[in-house]
Amino acid sequence: MTRVLNAERKLPVSGETRSIVVFLHGYGANGADLLGLADPMGEHLPDTLFVAPDAPETVPSSPMGFQWFPIPWLDGSSEEEAERGMAAAVQDLDAFLDALMVDEDVMPEQVALVGFSQGSMMALHVAPRREDAVSGVVSFSGRLLRPETLADELTVRMPILLVHGDEDDVVSPQSLPQAAEALQEAGFKEVFAHIEKGTAHGIAPDGLSVALAFLRDKCGF
Repeated sequence: MTRVLNAERKLPVSGETRSIVVFLHGYGANGADLLGLADPMGEHLPDTLFVAPDAPETVPSSPMGFQWFPIPWLDGSSEEEAERGMAAAVQDLDAFLDALMVDEDVMPEQVALVGFSQGSMMALHVAPRREDAVSGVVSFSGRLLRPETLADELTVRMPILLVHGDEDDVVSPQSLPQAAEALQEAGFKEVFAHIEKGTAHGIAPDGLSVALAFLRDKCGF
């Protein structure tokens, strides 16, 4: 049984929804953490609805923060707990996306996933395994989980943008080329990358500009 994800939203500047960006936040944050990006992005994507769900579980050490799944080296959980948590979160996110598309009367190709850190890991894992392809995925400071199973488990392919700060001390910058290689080996034809110079674990203005261009040019927003 899936859990309902609470979500905040920012309505389209134009008042008409023609596309949707779903923000997936990082470990210990919440949906509101990324929804602030809707203001600068909405100016350039006036027909886009921005939706930012909270992850399904609270972080044990921070009741105000949420996690998509436990991280053993951070919270002392077991690998088995992390695996179970991720499997459940995948079902939760799939159900959330399905319901969102029905409620807003949009097709998968009108939806893009924009993740940060653990949210990027979710986006990169879930999107290729869905029944129908979303328009694209933007991964900020993320990592491709289980790259060895991707080719066998994927059902769809979509354009993907990988963005990472070269001074990230939380998720290694090497995660970007590793993800790009695995995606290309799995048959993804449109994999794009951008390195944010002098940026740690965060989203820099140049990365946001590249993401906007990707959403317009590759996702059709």
